[in-house]
Amino acid sequence: MRRVSVAAPASPRAGLARWRVPLGFAAAGLVLWLAQPTPASLRIGLPIAVLGQLLRVWAAGHLEKSREVTTSGPYRVTRHPLYLGSSIMGIGLALAAHHWLVALLIAAYLGATLWLAIRTEEAYLRATFGDTYDRYAGGALPSVARQFSLARAIRNKEYRAPVGLMLVSLFLWLRSQ
Repeated sequence: MRRVSVAAPASPRAGLARWRVPLGFAAAGLVLWLAQPTPASLRIGLPIAVLGQLLRVWAAGHLEKSREVTTSGPYRVTRHPLYLGSSIMGIGLALAAHHWLVALLIAAYLGATLWLAIRTEEAYLRATFGDTYDRYAGGALPSVARQFSLARAIRNKEYRAPVGLMLVSLFLWLRSQ
């Protein structure tokens, strides 16, 4: 496996990709303000959001950021399980919030920021790992048999998203009362 230390390419899309978390907080504030949850919408949406979060934790428990092209766990099936998990969480929260404008806002946010993050990340991985990443992206790199590690997920700071999901869920539940 070839490993070359290369900085991520600087571009306007890379800048926006880096701003996805602060933009997410702003979008979340608007989502919570617009939300009109009902007990039924929470029963439908929150389990979906939890499934997305579980996918994120599973992925983070396999990921060795910037050290390798990860091919274990959910990375055997999809190149971007963290982003897929975020999208599933977004769908669940849009359903739980029970407002069409919330769904539109979440879709716009995820569509723009995740698309940019994926493009930026793939450019970085190609620049850093070259042929190894291209073989992985083409489905030709064999999977590594690595066990899930909660310590690895924590090291990858995946504890932040479950805390955020719990707080948003609590707010939506209180708002539905």
